[in-house]
Amino acid sequence: METATVTAFTPWASLFGGVLIGLSAVMVMGLFGRIAGISGITNGFLGAVVPMAGAPRDRDWRLAFLLGLIAAPLALMLAGGTVEQTVPRNLAGMAVAGLLVGLGTALGSGCTSGHGVCGLARLSRRSLVAVLTFMAAGFATVFILRHILGVS
Repeated sequence: METATVTAFTPWASLFGGVLIGLSAVMVMGLFGRIAGISGITNGFLGAVVPMAGAPRDRDWRLAFLLGLIAAPLALMLAGGTVEQTVPRNLAGMAVAGLLVGLGTALGSGCTSGHGVCGLARLSRRSLVAVLTFMAAGFATVFILRHILGVS
């Protein structure tokens, strides 16, 4: 998979983003008593919209959270900032990767934000195992793609 742009080193912007992610995780836990994992929020929202047995009834905050993920970069651009994203140009590869990530979040009962940000902060052993698994899979994928298959 080719990348469209090279990711820049932005320590201050990254620190500020990390603080905002942590703040949002604390707010979701404090206000709603829920974990701020994107896959769980999205799954719960879809379950509240599409009638399913056992679906949560708290779709309003979930919708607001998801809309905030879209609105934040738009607000930054309106304020004169730029938003750059590194994405592969290979659509088939992106589709396969997306399906694998979806499968992983289903098998791992959560995603990197739920386990990595919230679970580790709660000292969850299950989240520690999940994060170690995510990281090992990421390392192995990069190694295989770059050093064995020669994809940059």
